[in-house]
Amino acid sequence: MKLTVSAVATATGYSVQQVRDLERLGVIAAAARADNGYRHFTADHIRDLDAYRDLARAVGPVTARHAMREIRSLSHEQAIALVSTFHVRLGQERTHALAARAALAAIHGEAATDVDPVDADAMTITELAHALDVPSSTLRFWEQQDLVRPERVATRAGSARRYPLAAIREARITAALRAAGYRIPDVRTALLAIRDLGDTADSLAALDARLVEIADRGLALLRAGTTIARIICAKP
Repeated sequence: MKLTVSAVATATGYSVQQVRDLERLGVIAAAARADNGYRHFTADHIRDLDAYRDLARAVGPVTARHAMREIRSLSHEQAIALVSTFHVRLGQERTHALAARAALAAIHGEAATDVDPVDADAMTITELAHALDVPSSTLRFWEQQDLVRPERVATRAGSARRYPLAAIREARITAALRAAGYRIPDVRTALLAIRDLGDTADSLAALDARLVEIADRGLALLRAGTTIARIICAKP
C-alpha cells in the first residue's frame, strides 16, 4: 500500500514537515520515490514512527533517533541487546530515586525529633566526606555552588571548615539528590525550599513526582518494545 506523506502525518499525529525530517534523519527508512518525485510511504513507516514516539518519551529524542537507525542495521541479537539496555538504565534511575527518597525520608524524620545542637555534633570536612563516601573536593564544590554552608573556625594555620548539624543535613540531602540524577540547579532549588520551610517535604514531593515520571517512561518503553519487536522480526 502506497501512502502519501500527508496520509502518514494524519495516521501518526506528526506534521508533514516532521515526517520529512524524521525520514531525513534516518528514524524511518527512506521512502520510495515516484517518477514525479513524490514520496511513497508504507504501513511500515507508520509502525516505525509509532515506535519512535514511545521510545523518545522513554529515553529522549536524541537517543531514540540513534536507536531507530541502529535497529535497522544491527543483527537481531544486537538490536535486542540495545533495547534491553534502555530497560536497565530506567531501572537504575528508579533504584536511585527510591534510594534518594528513603534517605530524604530518614532526614525528614530526624528533623522532627532533633534536640538542640551542641558543638560535639559538628564534623570536620574529612569526617563528613568519609561519612558520605565522597571526596573532600566534592564538599568544597557543593559549598561553591551554595548547596552546603559550613562554618569557618580559626586555627593556627588560618581557618578550617566546620559542619554543624544544618550543614551536615544539607550535605546528606545534596548527596541523595545527586545520586538520584538531579542536576546542580535542581538541587539548589530544593535546598532553598528546605531552608525556607525548615523541612524536606518539597524534596520528597519532587522525588515522588520523579518516580511517577519514571513509571510513565517505563510504560512508554514497553509500548515501544512491542513495536520494535515487530520491526526486528520483520528484518531479513
